[in-house]
Amino acid sequence: MKRLFIAPDRPREAVVSWPVRLFNFVLVLVILAFVFSFAFEQLRYNWKWAAVWRYRHKFAVGWITTVWLSLAALGLSTLIGLVCALGQRSRLLVLRYFVKLYVEVIRGTPLLVQVLIFFYVVADAFHLGNRYAVGILTLAVFSGAYITEIIRAGVESVGRSQWESAMAIGLTRAQTYRYVVFPQALRQTLPPLAGQFVSLVKDSSLLSIIAISEFTLNAQEVNAFTFSTLESYLPLAVGYLALTLPISIWTRWLERRVKFET
Repeated sequence: MKRLFIAPDRPREAVVSWPVRLFNFVLVLVILAFVFSFAFEQLRYNWKWAAVWRYRHKFAVGWITTVWLSLAALGLSTLIGLVCALGQRSRLLVLRYFVKLYVEVIRGTPLLVQVLIFFYVVADAFHLGNRYAVGILTLAVFSGAYITEIIRAGVESVGRSQWESAMAIGLTRAQTYRYVVFPQALRQTLPPLAGQFVSLVKDSSLLSIIAISEFTLNAQEVNAFTFSTLESYLPLAVGYLALTLPISIWTRWLERRVKFET
């Protein structure tokens, strides 16, 4: 019975079997299902799923919009984070302090305010009227500041001896980053990067304030049409979970791929 609930003291030597993992996972699901079923039963809420079902196409369109907005912002923010992390290690002081200022300002101000300023001030000054492009750029700039610090911390976690060894065998600075530093830094940065990518997907909901028809705005409109609050927002939660859960699973798979003994 103990083996069903207690993990071994040395997991590297005794791996938990998949039937035991499955049993505990199902047990957790049953407990959570019971708790939430009891809570909703006590609510005595009059469900109106039929009214919301008529707007299922609006949910689908909003979810797809959120997917491609998040993917575009995710790719761009990763590029910004990588470039700025390297910029913080640059010998050019102007570049180094520009990146530091960028990181501190973005991380120290709310995303809501940044969306409004980028759309109504910066984008207007440069005659950029496409709200979707502005939304992607804003999300990428916001998330890129956090990714910058994540990558910087990963790079700096590589020991000085690794750099010296790379120089000793004649590697250039670019080769050192590619073959020595980045493979080791990736292992350290994957968990926080996964958390940041998940946050980016959820932060895309704030683009509704500039009238981008993404998932959250469409759910709010369905709620306004049907006056069915829970029925409108429960699919919203499920839809975001369907986006964020694969990211977590994928990054955990990557963690196992790049894991090695030190």
